[in-house]
Amino acid sequence: MTTSSAPYPSFEPPRPALTAPFERCVPSELFSTIGLSADEFERVQRLILLRRPVKKGQTLFQGGQKFIEIFAVRYGSFRSGLLSLGGDLRVTGFHLPGDIMGFDGIAAQHHVCEAQALEDSEVCAMPFEQVTTLSRELRPVQRLFLQMMSKELVRDNAVLVMLGSLNADERVAAFLLNLLDRMKARGFSASELQLPMGRHDIASFLGLKDETVSRAFASLNERGLVKLNHRSVAVLQPDALARLAQVARAKAPVHSLA
Repeated sequence: MTTSSAPYPSFEPPRPALTAPFERCVPSELFSTIGLSADEFERVQRLILLRRPVKKGQTLFQGGQKFIEIFAVRYGSFRSGLLSLGGDLRVTGFHLPGDIMGFDGIAAQHHVCEAQALEDSEVCAMPFEQVTTLSRELRPVQRLFLQMMSKELVRDNAVLVMLGSLNADERVAAFLLNLLDRMKARGFSASELQLPMGRHDIASFLGLKDETVSRAFASLNERGLVKLNHRSVAVLQPDALARLAQVARAKAPVHSLA
């Protein structure tokens, strides 16, 4: 429930620390399940899984930068997007452990998007020249990267559908369901979220104003669908939340939205 002194929920600190499932070496898990032999898996790890820490707020790559590597998130989280003429980042996605970033640079050999760490994070840098060599020689690796790129296309199309057809409450409901599904797949609670991104980033991603996002969260909170505590969101009625986002599920698969 909201209070009279704070009509809309706050998304600012204090913020609970992220928990253990974010610390697993997810990129290695990606390659360990695609049918490689022990020698092939060792070769993949030796050639393309180069660990690199990224501090909160640090830019991993930016628009115009020469394309050399793609990146798998090992732990932590990132936002990506395009810079406006005014210098603001128009958020186009959020990236969690196991997600791949940097495909935007393949076509023109320079990055179009910018990726920035939402918290202290670590990535596995994968030199693209080595990736292409391994993809030619190891069919399971080629198939894995084609699947990853296909997922990016599906996600982009789903976001376009969402922005063109859903109202604010439906967008926020779909966003929460998507994030809940993704975090559950990474070992988190099936009913509670710790949002690594702030209200402004969520609004930018959903194509809404900050105040509209706050009102939508307040509406879900007042209807008893969720319980808000700063960046902690407990989903109290997942079926009702899913019904609210049913349009999103029909028109744009929820698992593809972020």
